[in-house]
Amino acid sequence: MTWVAVSSPTSTSLITASSFFASRNQPSNRPSCLGFHVLCRSGSFSASFISSHLKFSLHDALDSSGIQTSHAREAREGFCSQIQKLSDIERETSISINRYVDLGKTALYIAAEDDSLVSHSSVPLPVDAFIDRLDDLSMCYCSHYSSSFWWSPENFFNSLESYLYDKKGFRRSSVKHQLESRALYLHSVLTHRSGSTAMLSLIYSEILKMLRLWGLLDFDAEIFVPRNLDTLPRGYHKHKSKDSDQAHIMTSQALLVEILRNLKDAFWPFQHDNAESLFLRAARAANCIDGPNINEDFGFRLASAKAAQHRLERGIWTSVRFGDMRRALAACERLILLKTDPKELRDYSILLYHCGFYEQSMEYLKLYLESESSYPQKPSLDSLSSLEENAAEKLKVRLNLIAMEEGWSKPSFARNFLGTNSEPW
Repeated sequence: MTWVAVSSPTSTSLITASSFFASRNQPSNRPSCLGFHVLCRSGSFSASFISSHLKFSLHDALDSSGIQTSHAREAREGFCSQIQKLSDIERETSISINRYVDLGKTALYIAAEDDSLVSHSSVPLPVDAFIDRLDDLSMCYCSHYSSSFWWSPENFFNSLESYLYDKKGFRRSSVKHQLESRALYLHSVLTHRSGSTAMLSLIYSEILKMLRLWGLLDFDAEIFVPRNLDTLPRGYHKHKSKDSDQAHIMTSQALLVEILRNLKDAFWPFQHDNAESLFLRAARAANCIDGPNINEDFGFRLASAKAAQHRLERGIWTSVRFGDMRRALAACERLILLKTDPKELRDYSILLYHCGFYEQSMEYLKLYLESESSYPQKPSLDSLSSLEENAAEKLKVRLNLIAMEEGWSKPSFARNFLGTNSEPW
């Protein structure tokens, strides 16, 4: 399933259901409709639902705890200003030829928001300074390798990669340290020169973009983005590509989704079982999964889930292994803004449930269930999808019971994992 909408909300904390699924071609100043449509990728079927006002919870929750979020909100607005340029065509455009969305700046806005969330600094992350540092990579290459522009495309790429990976020392982070946060944020990768595949691909594409803008490339350059654990991104002449290369082309939308899902994976508060989906980990911690478990380490995973929940309720952040609710929520909210997968609504809903924001949790869960029901013919479910579907239904039942018993009243205790615990990068 895919969603069709690009217009960004004018507020970073308020979203309407109609704005989620409005047509991407709709002018930004056009009044919103009373309903929204979910369009399926495989057909023209659409289902119309009643619009309701939905609010992202993270920034408001931090504000209510006495934590200033002005820098975080400003960074989120910068992120929205970039992704609203993602037309249908732009979403499927390769990062090596992207023109309309500044992917480097978008990634830095993501980093700036998360930096504000965890550092509580009175000074925002200097996005423009890191943009300059990114541009300096292109300038430095031109000043030292100007003759490469008259070489063959193959020799040009060898020269560029020697500069980037040998002279400048950029490298893939190892599997062991993949979850270290500095490998997942562009400003940290520019500083420490060790990063994820997505970050190195982004840096490579930004250099190609600058060289193309300066009129220094007279051929179609493409980037081969590796899908294994240790190969570096490489460039190649697109006219000499093979059909097998197509699967290794990174689009603008795919890059942003990978950046955000890497963060979501790294900071998801329930890290006890890498074999399950993130949603099922959180659902198991919420006791939304019944019946015997066939995994031998069920006891360990259950104990780990309870330990993670205990740390969250006490506001303790000992390592990335035990997650960070603030950054996990932020990643979910930005993925929802990208409108690529309705399951992001479901994942956000269960995090809100663990935060005690039951009414908001129900709103997003309903949006997810409505989007799933819009399929003209429901595909057959594998065992994992079936387990996720059952857990989502149990979560809905749980939330309905809470609504009846408490009338959406706030929890009797304040969960302080969104509190004042700062930590270094």
